[in-house]
Amino acid sequence: MTSYCHYPAWPIPFGLELPIEPEFACPYLPERQSRYRAVSVERVPPAVYQQFMDAGFRRSGHVLYQPVCRGCRRCVPLRVSTANFQANSSQRRAWRRNADLRVEVSEPSVSEEKLALFNRYHTLWHQGSAHTLESLREAFYESCVDTLEFTYRDTQSNLLAVGLCDISATSLSSVYFYFAPEASARALGTYGAVWEIEFARRQNIPYYYLGYWIDACGAMQYKANFGPHELLGLDGLWRAKPTS
Repeated sequence: MTSYCHYPAWPIPFGLELPIEPEFACPYLPERQSRYRAVSVERVPPAVYQQFMDAGFRRSGHVLYQPVCRGCRRCVPLRVSTANFQANSSQRRAWRRNADLRVEVSEPSVSEEKLALFNRYHTLWHQGSAHTLESLREAFYESCVDTLEFTYRDTQSNLLAVGLCDISATSLSSVYFYFAPEASARALGTYGAVWEIEFARRQNIPYYYLGYWIDACGAMQYKANFGPHELLGLDGLWRAKPTS
């Protein structure tokens, strides 16, 4: 079978033409430049959004974006089959370690409690700047698609983690996950992903999307530990790739 490569990126659904944003320093690969093509939308139906995700797009707020970096296709979308997911030993340990947590699923909403948790995570874990309630809402809570929020609390009702996921009939897509840095020994990021995969499986949602995976970026290697998983090829086809 003849293969072919979409370059500089996967074709945009519906034959749309989107503007390309200015280049900026790549946050994942040193000495490289990133650029995106993007569109801001008020509302996208789930089935349409699914087509964009299957063309390598991600979402931030009301913006759908796709990497179109010069000479680089290292950002590879990765998804997990929820029916076939097999937790590895570290993922099973994280599941047992957090058996005491209570998880609630609801529509996303900002609060002072979540802002305090986010700022601890963002400033201590990523050395970022603190957000206000409004900037947190604009950056992560405003959405043009159907989105769910997962909140994780301990037996004293302390908020330990929050996950935001876009949902459709065929996918649950992780948008962002933040947690209490002081509880890092719990491996909350791993637990949250396993919990969200299990939630999708119970809802008969076939795929869990983890966003982009870059093989040369150490911070993204954890994504490849969830499997069996599939990678979106440059020919626009998803292919199974078992974990190593």
